[in-house]
Amino acid sequence: MGEISSEILTRASNGDIKSFEQVYHEFSDFVYNISIKITSNSHDAEEVTQDTFMKIYRKLKTFGFCSSFKTWVYGIAVNTAINYQRSSIKKESQQVDFETIALTLKCNTATAEDNIIEQEDSAQLDSLLKELKPEHRVCLILREIEGLSYSEIVGILFIPVNTVRSRLKRAREALMAGREAINNEL
Repeated sequence: MGEISSEILTRASNGDIKSFEQVYHEFSDFVYNISIKITSNSHDAEEVTQDTFMKIYRKLKTFGFCSSFKTWVYGIAVNTAINYQRSSIKKESQQVDFETIALTLKCNTATAEDNIIEQEDSAQLDSLLKELKPEHRVCLILREIEGLSYSEIVGILFIPVNTVRSRLKRAREALMAGREAINNEL
């Protein structure tokens, strides 16, 4: 995925549907991947992706080219996913969605035993991430999974760097406590 031209963005912000379709096709996988990491559910990630693009369509005129378009989209996607998680009244089950496991499998050449272990690890991580507060989960995902710097996270979430650090610390502590609890059960 590369940066999209300012000409296409300008045309899309002026209501050109073909240009907006180009924006959608260029960034839809990116937004979906962010969404599924935060929601841990393919159906919710699809909803968040659609909501994100509705917001992008409505707010595109306000994009001032002060940052990269990718960063701007990233911020909208993360905030939409967090808000979706907060407003969701249903309690997610502990069962990991098969599609989530399929999306997170990275190694096609591993043995069947390796795949089973990797699936169990992925399921355990997804389960532990679901237990975190949304604001802690997002910081952890952005830093540890997406590999963003503290300054990039600050730019996306619009929170002070010390808040990012404290949320990361709390998220890591909660993950370690959860992992210890699981290990004690075994």
